[in-house]
Amino acid sequence: QTVGHPAMISQFYVLSLRGDTIITRDFRGDVVKGTAEIFFRKVKFWHGDAPPIFNLDGVTYTFVKKNGLYFVATTGQNVSPCAVVELLSKMCKVFKDFCGVLSEESIRKNFVLIYELLDEMVDFGHAQTTNTEHLKSCIHNEAALVEAPKSSGLSLPQWNPKTVPSNAVHRPVGSMQNESSRDKKNEIFVDILERLTVLMSANGVVLNSAIDGSIQMKSYLMGNPELKLALNEDVQIKNMPLGGMSGGYGSVTLDDCNFHECVDLQDFGDLRTLSFYPPDGEFAVMNYRVTNDFRIPFRINPIVQQQTPHKIEIIIQVRADIPEQNYGGEVENSCLLPQS
Repeated sequence: QTVGHPAMISQFYVLSLRGDTIITRDFRGDVVKGTAEIFFRKVKFWHGDAPPIFNLDGVTYTFVKKNGLYFVATTGQNVSPCAVVELLSKMCKVFKDFCGVLSEESIRKNFVLIYELLDEMVDFGHAQTTNTEHLKSCIHNEAALVEAPKSSGLSLPQWNPKTVPSNAVHRPVGSMQNESSRDKKNEIFVDILERLTVLMSANGVVLNSAIDGSIQMKSYLMGNPELKLALNEDVQIKNMPLGGMSGGYGSVTLDDCNFHECVDLQDFGDLRTLSFYPPDGEFAVMNYRVTNDFRIPFRINPIVQQQTPHKIEIIIQVRADIPEQNYGGEVENSCLLPQS
């Protein structure tokens, strides 16, 4: 009986969209040289979007694309593809935690720190740890702070003066160059991110809708304090009996949810309170999914008219259906059309 190997990679490298090799590390030496150029040429001239995993001349290429960068792992072994993708995703998270921003400039300015992280995370192709809290005790290089690229969109109003700008979390979790102890702030950031997927008919009737949400946190707290996060008292989860208030008008019903491993759910059933000791870096306290009826922020009404046998006029009307005290920023509309 053959026992499957854990995630074992031979090479790792980071490429820019131009094909420049920013970071490269050969862990095992059992794969031919020059695979970075082979990979980029294959992906660039692929018909459509290249799959995240493909095999070429006996070498398996696995990559994830984040912020305009390719994070690639190669191997000649028969390893679990899901394990390699998960490893690459965790490595990207660690790079972002320690550099503050995941971009080409931040990796170039912190390449010594990146190589030190690589040596701690992967040994001879085998994953060792991708835990930011564990890695902090092993890393001695200081990060060079890089400002996140500013969007070229319109300047949006700041309704609440206490609201901190989103770039406040673009700070490394470890020590930074030229940083004094007075500059360190004892703070934690909470973001609620939701992805709405809505299918509407031609006349604007909602056929199917879903919300995939996540409560994200990034901790810069000193020490290891216990935190409590209170949710709505009338939150209900399908097929899960909970105490406290029962769902009534205006209650929130989740189809399913999962929690970070650090969360203690002892008081969640009765008080809807999550207790946890936040780990260093960015992490998702809770992920949830909602599929019941909800108010969608935009209504889309397409109008298609055939002017001549060789000309079609398409008008897309978008109506914002959000309260007056809210606003939508950097909204983009894309319409896929067949090639002429």
